[in-house]
Amino acid sequence: MNITIVDYNSGNISSVINSFNEVAKDKANIEVTSDLNKIKFSDKLVLPGQGSFKSCVDALNKINGLKDALNEFAIINKKPLLGICVGLQMFADIGYEETETKGLGWISGKVSKIDNQNGKYKLPHIGWNQINIVKESKIFKDIENNSHMYFVHSYEFIPSDKNVISATTDYSSNIVCSVEKENIFGTQFHPEKSDKTGLKIINNFMNL
Repeated sequence: MNITIVDYNSGNISSVINSFNEVAKDKANIEVTSDLNKIKFSDKLVLPGQGSFKSCVDALNKINGLKDALNEFAIINKKPLLGICVGLQMFADIGYEETETKGLGWISGKVSKIDNQNGKYKLPHIGWNQINIVKESKIFKDIENNSHMYFVHSYEFIPSDKNVISATTDYSSNIVCSVEKENIFGTQFHPEKSDKTGLKIINNFMNL
């Protein structure tokens, strides 16, 4: 099985690479690339994202044909894809970080700043927080509800269709922290920084 971590210069993804290699051992070949052909023929894709919504979208668009290759993979061929942090946020139609920026439009919705209730909640939201699993999701197989995951973000994804939400976390309000729509999975938290539970999520994704 070939799993590709899409490298489009979106910040430091070494912990994502290390975690996937650790879980993969002999059962999967992990490749880190922006090579369109390799992406096309992968079995599964991981779309990481660090930094702002705009900087990630811009970096993605800078690589000629990458957006089309991702669309073909996830939307046309319906192969499994996991978006992490801003990788998840980019599923949205639009994001409002820095300036209004168009997303991939895979899951209808918007990305806006977390309401910190006039400074009552610190932004960015950094650290461990419990997740509330709200629907059965393949990537949460054998994961206990209220498990702690590691977060670093100031913006949240608000999907139009609440049925895609698989988990939320309580920080100022109920923030969407995981989505599942057919073959598309996304986590706002960082499974690669969430200890054994995070590695279990990565393992579940590999085993799809």
